[in-house]
Amino acid sequence: MTTEQATASSGRALSEAESKKLLADYGVPVVEEGTARTVEEARLAAEALGFPVVLKACGEGLTHKTELGLVCLGLADPGAVIRAAEEIEARLPDGVTAEFLVQRQIQGRREFLVGLTRDLQFGPCVSFGLGGVMTEALEDVSFRVAPLQTVDAEEMIDDIRASKLLGPFRGEPAVDREILVATLLGLSRLGLERDDVQEVDLNPLVVDSATGRPVAVDALVVLGE
Repeated sequence: MTTEQATASSGRALSEAESKKLLADYGVPVVEEGTARTVEEARLAAEALGFPVVLKACGEGLTHKTELGLVCLGLADPGAVIRAAEEIEARLPDGVTAEFLVQRQIQGRREFLVGLTRDLQFGPCVSFGLGGVMTEALEDVSFRVAPLQTVDAEEMIDDIRASKLLGPFRGEPAVDREILVATLLGLSRLGLERDDVQEVDLNPLVVDSATGRPVAVDALVVLGE
């Protein structure tokens, strides 16, 4: 399940910015970004980050942004940001208010997912697998019940069928496994410490083509009752 397809029908979905702020406190690597209330603030935020950038609508419970046309990629200059922001404002559903989320665009061809679900019998469970558009097509995901130790996280990473993608890939460096392990351990700790968190969905976790560093470019946290 991709972040955009995840639903919050059983709880309250935090905004993407709020979700990432919470996850960063647990060691999850998140993309450099900022929020903006107006088109002009979005332009200024983009210039501060450096181009290219991604522009999104950002609001609590706004979980289907791609389908609504509220995500604009590869914005290469201030004019493109202004046009995209105006388009996003025009596409917002009636009655919905949202900020802009301006993100540094991460260049990378490898995408993974990391997640947390709360099972009625086993409690918090952590997942790792192929992300992006391949999530549903290949269903290549491993699971462990929290609490996780380092060895559990290492095994999860090696368990997926596409584990070769973690090594050097088409001229790109190997994935930084230490960051992946720290992310899985962080979600395990989050699941144990925050019993109000019902679901976490990080998809995609994009591997930077220059550094091999996995970075969460989208995130959803759903709080239970």
